[in-house]
Amino acid sequence: MLCETLSVFPEVFEPYLGVSVLGRARRAGVFDFCAHDLRDWTHDRHRTVDDAPFGGGQGMLMKPEPIFEAVEDIAGSGPRPHVVFFSPCGRRFDQRLAERLSGMERLLLVCGRYEGMDERAYALADEVLSLGDYVLTGGELAALVVIDAVCRLLPGALGDEMSAVDESFSSAGLLEYAQYTRPASFRGMDVPEVLLSGDHARVDAWRRRSALERTALWRPDLIEGADLSDEERAFAREIAARGPSPRRADAEGEGACHGQA
Repeated sequence: MLCETLSVFPEVFEPYLGVSVLGRARRAGVFDFCAHDLRDWTHDRHRTVDDAPFGGGQGMLMKPEPIFEAVEDIAGSGPRPHVVFFSPCGRRFDQRLAERLSGMERLLLVCGRYEGMDERAYALADEVLSLGDYVLTGGELAALVVIDAVCRLLPGALGDEMSAVDESFSSAGLLEYAQYTRPASFRGMDVPEVLLSGDHARVDAWRRRSALERTALWRPDLIEGADLSDEERAFAREIAARGPSPRRADAEGEGACHGQA
């Protein structure tokens, strides 16, 4: 996969994409990345990419001309990219979307700034996404989130190929089960005995129950769309109705929702 960004701050991407899991995956050839500078498609000495909005109002808007020229030039070299813009009006980005985008051969993420883009620029988008109901200073952070979520799903990106399957928001539709490491006892909090038993069937059953409980407690909105048996759905509804108890580590796996979103 080739991931590309179009931004007025192309230098922000490399520090993150050059380290850790994604850095190793790039060096291994799992995916490639290129950051394009929108100002390269301007034609005045100030390399202007913004202007005041018609009708007045606060702030400045990104001009359509450089965006059109840039996207058309970039798309003209090699296979056509799937072009993604970001906007509060866009579809909410989630794990299923990340899984679909991971199948793209080429992904171009166009990052807005200032008060946004001239509305005509969105005619270039194959897809418009939103991370959530809040406002960011620019689209670069949103693009990094999408790249991270998408590229970690590519074959060879993670050391353990099951890591991208057996986690929160996977195909099961549940949050990931509670996890523990050494020491087995810490400040009066003990690892559930079943995880020390070596009985894989019991461990798998406990993890399923833990995932159900955590989802019902912390994200009950996910239960309706999850792949559950009738018995599991009844259990999840019972837990959701009970509500979260004080955070603790116990044999039921109930507790804080740790890990990355």
